[in-house]
Amino acid sequence: MSGALPDPRRHAYRVGLAAESLRGHVEAPRYVAGVPRQIEAPTLPLRREPRFDATLDTEGLFGETLNLFDESEGWAWVQLTRDGYVGYMPSEGLSATHTVPTHKIAALRTYVYPRPDFKTPPLALVSLNALVAVSGEEGRFLALRGGGFLIAEHVRKLDEHARDVVDVALAFRGTPYLWGGRTSLGVDCSGLVQLASEAAGLACPRDADMQAKEVGSPLDWQGGAPLARGDLVFWDGHVGIMTNARDLVHASAYHMVVVEEPLAEAKARIAASNDGDMIGARRPAGLAGAGR
Repeated sequence: MSGALPDPRRHAYRVGLAAESLRGHVEAPRYVAGVPRQIEAPTLPLRREPRFDATLDTEGLFGETLNLFDESEGWAWVQLTRDGYVGYMPSEGLSATHTVPTHKIAALRTYVYPRPDFKTPPLALVSLNALVAVSGEEGRFLALRGGGFLIAEHVRKLDEHARDVVDVALAFRGTPYLWGGRTSLGVDCSGLVQLASEAAGLACPRDADMQAKEVGSPLDWQGGAPLARGDLVFWDGHVGIMTNARDLVHASAYHMVVVEEPLAEAKARIAASNDGDMIGARRPAGLAGAGR
């Protein structure tokens, strides 16, 4: 084995242990195939280390699946199925029973009720893109396999997608900035891009540097190529979505909320803060609404 090691954010290896799929690519005294698990909590943090004060790298949502490689003292070392991210999650909130989803949450967030009655105290709050298994209908509600009811208007079939990434991102305006966040209770810049893309049926990696290399195709913005609605614009460690040729929406650590603002203002402010100039722009493939 030689050469650079694969990105540990998306390849499960650590001191003393690696995923069986990495045999021949990384050296480890022990390789494990892992076992499937499903998230049964509304959200679960995925942290860089197995402790609650460790950096939050991302969040898993209800119904998402993962591969569990190791478990100790209440922490599971896992790799998410949706985007391949690796880290530590609390074991509580993971289920060995897999329920095949039929629908996804299409609202920013919505409550699960114990009965088909919105006056009853809710059981949980689930977020955009969470995955659920619907077993039937009861009036305005959809019944969930395993118990609970959701407002039908807040749910879509898995193959029914939002029309426009930008519209989804704009719905997050005012959401608090949260490093590693992936819900409307708190989101970071690349999390916003990922959530909006997934809602529109577009696969998207988790972090801004991954998105800057992998999403769609690059634009020669420095050479005068015009930016359009839906294009992604990048700085070192930051990303935003153009809402038209002049403005962008992004989860801003300066404003500490998701905002829409002129790109020129964001560029000047970020450059003045010594975080550097804009480094790239990309047009996602198949992006609904691009060019408007």
